[in-house]
Amino acid sequence: MVRLETSLEILESAFRPHPMSATDGGATKAPSCRSFPHMLISEYDGKVARSSTTSDVFNAIADAHRREILDVLITGEKAVGAIVNDVSMSQPQVSKHLRVLSEVRLVTCRAEGRRRLYSLEPARLRPMHEWLAKYEQASNDRLDRLDDYLKQLQQEGER
Repeated sequence: MVRLETSLEILESAFRPHPMSATDGGATKAPSCRSFPHMLISEYDGKVARSSTTSDVFNAIADAHRREILDVLITGEKAVGAIVNDVSMSQPQVSKHLRVLSEVRLVTCRAEGRRRLYSLEPARLRPMHEWLAKYEQASNDRLDRLDDYLKQLQQEGER
């Protein structure tokens, strides 16, 4: 794999002016295709950031803005305009996030005249809750052991 610095050096050198022959009076020309060394595309693959998928509940709620929208919808069904008033985002941003939340079925949408009303589907958060429950239990177990240890130290100090 090529180091990042090496790749940057190659690109910088490719765009530096190249002197032409002395008959041109020292004018410069753009680099030709031959001035780029051959590198496989796979050598660049590791350096390209990939966007996360939002095709599941975990990735959908990874975004703080979407969690903020879910917090607003916990009180009940709301129109997009009401959600915009409750969060610090523009209407297009809210609509984009509502689309993602709808795709993973965390929210449902129903039409009422010209308005679209969105509501939370808390049952769809069950996989997230079950996953977090394991860590919550482990954390509680650790706190219980710490509590037992502190009580033991307190009893030894009283003797």
